[in-house]
Amino acid sequence: MPDAPKDDLLPNFTLNRASRRGEPTEDRKFLSWTDRDRAQTAAFTHSDPWRVMRITGEFVSGFDALAGIGPAVTVFGSARTRGDDPMFAAAREVGAALARVGFATITGGGPGIMEAANQGAAGAGGISVGANIELPFEQGMNRYVNLALNFRYFFVRKTMFAKYAEGFICFPGGFGTLDELFESLTLIQTGKLGMFPVVLFGGAYWQGLIDWIKATVLVEGKINAADLDLLTVTDDPDHAVRVMVEAYHHSQERGSRDSLPETWDPDIKRVISVPPEPPKR
Repeated sequence: MPDAPKDDLLPNFTLNRASRRGEPTEDRKFLSWTDRDRAQTAAFTHSDPWRVMRITGEFVSGFDALAGIGPAVTVFGSARTRGDDPMFAAAREVGAALARVGFATITGGGPGIMEAANQGAAGAGGISVGANIELPFEQGMNRYVNLALNFRYFFVRKTMFAKYAEGFICFPGGFGTLDELFESLTLIQTGKLGMFPVVLFGGAYWQGLIDWIKATVLVEGKINAADLDLLTVTDDPDHAVRVMVEAYHHSQERGSRDSLPETWDPDIKRVISVPPEPPKR
């Protein structure tokens, strides 16, 4: 079909603004590159507006990668745990058991407990997720991850740990593990997450913390007694996985992952009802 004569076209004053003003088109501006442009662009990539776009990109990449993995359990624990530590063997067994019952395993993708859980999951034919984080020192991804993600921002990475998990299993660890544990508990206690199971693996390691919570935090009224029920302590990999399975089946029977039926309001010092939140996905 022959091209229509230009006289038959209606003027597009918005699109032809650059032409009417004698300016370069937006494509020309975008593709041009001068020394001044280089300096300005380099400076902008270190600004907060650019970081906001980078943060958005990390969320999009994470959501895109994890949306289809199915039910998953996030495993926390120390990167310093050695291969000859009994906890390493236990974490590997947990990862394998999770895979056998149909759960993906999500870890931080690093060494230690993370590597052990990923190894167990991958070896049993399961989805083995590693969400690596940029750190001041060199960081690597363990070889047993079959779905790898990289993050610059801890809060984006933590969102992936929580959003795509049906529960949390915490092995012995340091400040990072404690941070992840208490953030998970806070999200559950405040109804931001539903009634998710939180398992502390290794009774001897966690007992001192639990004793302090009971003797100090609870006695001083900083938490409600029911908050202690959020924690399950075990030394049995099968028990840890069974807790996850039972909680998941219970949530499926309810038809959604409900928020806590009640929570403690620290301002009015009483238990209040909390309406159920909609399904997270």
